[in-house]
Amino acid sequence: MKRRLIGIAAAGLTMVMALSGCGGGGSGGGDGKTIKFIAAKYSEKTQPYWQNLIKEFEAENPGYQVNLEVVDWEQIDQKVKTLVQTRQEPDILNLNKFSDFARDGMLYSVDEAVSPQVKNDFLANFVEVGKYRGTQYGLPFISSARLFFYNKEIFAKAGLSAPPESWDEVKRYAQQIKAKVAGVYPLGLPLGAEESQAEFFMWAMNNGGGWVDASGEWAVNSPRNVETLTFLRDLTKSGLTQPNPETTNRKDVFNLFAQGKIGMLNGAVFMPTSFINPVNPNLRYGVAPLPSKDGATHNTLGVVDFLMAFKKDDGANKEAVSKFLDFCYAKENVAKFLEDEGFLPVTRSAGEALNSDAYLKQFIDQLPNAKFAPTDDPAWQAVDGAAKQRLGTAVANTDPKAVLDQIQQTAEQNSE
Repeated sequence: MKRRLIGIAAAGLTMVMALSGCGGGGSGGGDGKTIKFIAAKYSEKTQPYWQNLIKEFEAENPGYQVNLEVVDWEQIDQKVKTLVQTRQEPDILNLNKFSDFARDGMLYSVDEAVSPQVKNDFLANFVEVGKYRGTQYGLPFISSARLFFYNKEIFAKAGLSAPPESWDEVKRYAQQIKAKVAGVYPLGLPLGAEESQAEFFMWAMNNGGGWVDASGEWAVNSPRNVETLTFLRDLTKSGLTQPNPETTNRKDVFNLFAQGKIGMLNGAVFMPTSFINPVNPNLRYGVAPLPSKDGATHNTLGVVDFLMAFKKDDGANKEAVSKFLDFCYAKENVAKFLEDEGFLPVTRSAGEALNSDAYLKQFIDQLPNAKFAPTDDPAWQAVDGAAKQRLGTAVANTDPKAVLDQIQQTAEQNSE
């Protein structure tokens, strides 16, 4: 998540390093009881959550120590790449892709990493996206689904009574907002490096496109995808989005929406928790299916982030890794993380704990038919990086077809 994701505050995005336990070092100790855990930063609540959890784990398991490092999504890919290249990989990693590590024989399988009780608690659709060549290596940790958010006050001022269902309505509604409501951006379109691949995928899947075709072959430069990126370019050039979508990250438009400055956008389940409620709890907004080209079929993006366990020191870290992961997946611990960060459950037990939440239910209902990025393909690591860096240029000054051709070439060059 995808999440690949999030910071509540817009400014000052820097790597956040936190140390737990005795407070020294950021690496595993090689003694079989000291392990290193790199976690992605989802919000300002992430670091305190893990610090408290590790404190409880160490109190219940004398002699074991977990050294924690929390890293922003903007830096975590490069951070992990550097650690792996220098043979300093962590014992446990929280990230949204795993298959290249599995391909290289670096990870414990799910049977090696967690107890049968934890393994059997994962929801079936998330088990499948955690597999590489039939074996599960990615341990689902959080999930998210995307729906369309719209500002009811802005819509009322523009004379609109319902959210758009088709792309034609998206453009027409945006034009209407631009003409009748001053001081707001009609459509939020984040195509900056933070998560442009997810934004593009949401539009593409609702035009019959996507990263791969029906046979599983890479199809990044398909005619449907070219049409999608051309449509987004047209919205941008028509002044219907915020300025410079190519340099605007998701958290920037989420913050603008929370402030009442954007009429509509593709939103995420965690928006109220992480963006709207902290700054504008009285914001009047609605949630609807993602608009599609034809206005009839509405797909949603599913996002799942994983925990993964690295084999180190000839397996000497296995007991400590398994002990800590089982502790992480305790029902009350998973539920606390989901409540803090506003994500959806990946385990049956946590799902039962959150089942009564009406807001979450409308997202949970979308998960069975959600479309996921091809994280089980080792080439996805390279495609993901290329997409983040290049997609935004297509709405600025580069031909959409040329951009997609470049990303397709990256996919083919990194395929097995």
